[in-house]
Amino acid sequence: MEPINRTELTAIESPLEMVLTAASLIPITHHLLGFSLILIVFLYNFLEIHFLQDLFTGFRGQPVVLNIDTCSQLYRDVVSKCKTLHGRYLSTPWLCSPNLQTTFLHYFGNPPAVSYKRHIFMTSDGGTLALDWVENAQVKGLAFQVDGPVQKDGENPILIIVPGLTSASDSAYVKHLAFIMAKRGWNVVVSNHRGLGGVSITSDCFYNGGWTEDIRNVINHIHCQYPEAPLYVVGTSIGANMLIKYLAEEGMNAPVVGAAAICSPWDLLICDRFMNRKLIQRLYNKALAVGLKDYAQMHEAVLSRISNWEGVQKSRSVRDFDDAATRVLGNYETVDTYYRRCSSANFVGSVMVPLLCISALDDPICTREAIPWDECRLNKNVVLATTEHGGHLPFFEGLTATSVWWVRAVDEFFSILQSSPREIEISVPSVNPGEPSIDQAPYVHLCQDGMVGGVSDETQVEHQEQNKSGDRIHVELNQPPNTDQGMATIVAPVMKRLNQLSRQNRTSLWLLAYIAFLTTWPLVGSAVSVFFRKRFQARFSSL
Repeated sequence: MEPINRTELTAIESPLEMVLTAASLIPITHHLLGFSLILIVFLYNFLEIHFLQDLFTGFRGQPVVLNIDTCSQLYRDVVSKCKTLHGRYLSTPWLCSPNLQTTFLHYFGNPPAVSYKRHIFMTSDGGTLALDWVENAQVKGLAFQVDGPVQKDGENPILIIVPGLTSASDSAYVKHLAFIMAKRGWNVVVSNHRGLGGVSITSDCFYNGGWTEDIRNVINHIHCQYPEAPLYVVGTSIGANMLIKYLAEEGMNAPVVGAAAICSPWDLLICDRFMNRKLIQRLYNKALAVGLKDYAQMHEAVLSRISNWEGVQKSRSVRDFDDAATRVLGNYETVDTYYRRCSSANFVGSVMVPLLCISALDDPICTREAIPWDECRLNKNVVLATTEHGGHLPFFEGLTATSVWWVRAVDEFFSILQSSPREIEISVPSVNPGEPSIDQAPYVHLCQDGMVGGVSDETQVEHQEQNKSGDRIHVELNQPPNTDQGMATIVAPVMKRLNQLSRQNRTSLWLLAYIAFLTTWPLVGSAVSVFFRKRFQARFSSL
């Protein structure tokens, strides 16, 4: 390494040029090492990878947290016997990230081989729905058949699956659930949303997050066709939101024995705010908007006539699409009005059917901030199971990622519920479905810890008044004594000057920190290696 002449240093005027010159003297291998470490740290945090957490816990997984009244009959007769809900969840090691899991589910998913037999169902408004009944499934080359139609007087349980936003019966997670339940011997049918599953739109009615008429019509139709068969329903993502709302609206009249809501958004307004918070969420938001625009493009002949078609084509987020199409088709005044009125958190307190709700706390789409913990706990008909990891719907487990944890949990919950010797006593909630248990104000309050919650006008005014009075007290209590004023006058100019330097030469400071890291890394690495070598030698010598 050649030394720099003093004349060359004096010729350099800019501090940034001096830093760049110093950086050019560092070996290229150190630069590559530094960039690699920075990239690894960035991706580890950006993708929310938790491999180190799993490693330090011995790959035992995290315990499943249940939010339920343990004195309820539902817990004593059903939930207490569910080993899956009282166990742990460990994600697939090479998918130890909610974003990796969600992406893998969308593009791959490892779905089992499932084929359907389609039945077309016409609604009273002229709409068309595709009901796909599981016909056969294949297990490692050995096929078991579900031949012929379901018997009218059959007592075999029927499972109805309500997919997510733009999902249909061909989605990977739908096939995972249909495969397991059909293998158990249940009759499984997927109720595709309007315009999905290759079916055209035949009316001016479209589905949305609060549209429960299609679920109601399908359940009533199947119940009339097979009156002796117990009905179970599983809703996923936005389908879970619709299912919870339907169960609350029907109350005791719902002809359903049990239900499960997987990864429900709970509060659409909070989820909308969450989807615009970070870069990774904005990417999901744009991807969902692309899916909605593709759906609209398939039905352009109808949507271009009854919606803001220009706004649909320009949509860059789910909110843009909802403003141009969903709000207009659903006759909502604003998008926020649609979100508030259709959020399932408003209705879960009125559910009168045994309901299993599963959510992942690291869900990159349906944030944990929207989960109605209190409403679920107060309703003795609801059990809320949360896992620390899982993503949005995948919950892959095992080395090959061929098993889905929530599918096993739903299978066990329904099986125990079906085999219960006596009917589960239904608790009548005290919450009126017409009076939501959460606030309906158009404001979102951001707490100090980053959590989001709705506040009303009155609450906001009171909160502001409390803050004002609290600020006055805080200032009075934290005024420095006269003895410290001398130190404050000395420190203040120094801090002010440092802040000015950091603002003016921020790039130079970051480069200096980077160079300091690279130049000290060989010394630190040698010291660490010597330290661990001595520790291991001492450990082995004592054995």
